[in-house]
Amino acid sequence: MARTTTKDAQDLFHSLRSAYASTPTNLKIIDLYVMFAVFTALIQVAYMAIVGSFPFNSFLSGVLSCIGTAVLAVCLRIQVNKENKEFKDLPPERAFADFVLCNLVLHLVIMNFLG
Repeated sequence: MARTTTKDAQDLFHSLRSAYASTPTNLKIIDLYVMFAVFTALIQVAYMAIVGSFPFNSFLSGVLSCIGTAVLAVCLRIQVNKENKEFKDLPPERAFADFVLCNLVLHLVIMNFLG
């Protein structure tokens, strides 16, 4: 039983890895950006757990900024993906402009929340 589970997990990992190898470079760059934003949020949460959250607004602003940026980057990835039929008429420049505008609004709200 354990051998089949390990074999299935290895087969799944191998198939995901081979499928991701054919992903375009621009989508891989967006994926790295999303992972960086989530990793930064996790570091902030770990720092808060170790040191404390004295200026709680600062902690919330930092984490929400990272998570919000990651969500907006995922939306950008969905819109830029050529295999997605829902956004086939949307040019990548428009998707990037939407991403930048939404990031500006997000960070304006974050700065307002800081006080």
